[in-house]
Amino acid sequence: MRSFFTHAPFRLYLGLLLLAVCVVLGGILPWLAPGDPLVWYSAPRNQNPSAAHWLGTTSLGQDVFWLLAYALRNSIILGLIVAGLSTIIGVFLGLAAGYAGGWLDRVLSFFMDALLCIPTLPILILMAALFGGQLALPIVGLLLVVFNWPYPARQVRAVALTMREREFINVAWFSGESSTRILVRHIFPYIAGWSAANFINTVLVGISTESALAVIGLSSAQQATLGTMIYWAINYQALLGGKYVWIGSPVIAIVVLFIGLFLVSSGLSMKSAARRMSV
Repeated sequence: MRSFFTHAPFRLYLGLLLLAVCVVLGGILPWLAPGDPLVWYSAPRNQNPSAAHWLGTTSLGQDVFWLLAYALRNSIILGLIVAGLSTIIGVFLGLAAGYAGGWLDRVLSFFMDALLCIPTLPILILMAALFGGQLALPIVGLLLVVFNWPYPARQVRAVALTMREREFINVAWFSGESSTRILVRHIFPYIAGWSAANFINTVLVGISTESALAVIGLSSAQQATLGTMIYWAINYQALLGGKYVWIGSPVIAIVVLFIGLFLVSSGLSMKSAARRMSV
């Protein structure tokens, strides 16, 4: 059994299966919702799970199942946007710094090191205070991109620094190939698998950071995310009222989503490492 869990394809396929469940729940089902689950008192209050309301209803008269679908969709979209922009910016600047060297490398390395030294969550809390205690999701996403692109950039820079000294890179350069072609054709394939794994890890960072802000009431409570779902459940004493499904469903969704992302990330990393060893 242990060999299955340490096998890259098993991790990858299991992770993809869990992610597929989350994508169906958060990406497809919201389009089938009978109404807007964000509207208060659109359903009977404090109902237990039933055929009419699969996960019951909240103290605010919201259907928990459809609210969970909307919250999962928004959290996934936020994580994907943050991860996509951070990875693209980080890979591009890391390749540029590592391959070009010189003043460009020094300037970009300075910004990478400076941003890596700044803790993200306290800055987000400060920004939330400046915005009146409610950070909108686009602002949260933008700040997360600013503080997360240095991570892939730093790693990619290190790879580019070592790769540019390889013999086949010198051959390509003396053959007249442009720097862009060398980066795309000869260097990027070596970091493609790692970039995909980093993308998935950044999705985790984006969702977990926004959820942490929402739980302490500093993200926009008017937009449905997994974090704001937990925030409203805590505010309306879901645990004391025995509404375990209300507060438990977003927690379980976060756990399943994170396990799926972790398995996919580790599976890709293991396959990438095996590929580099075979070269």
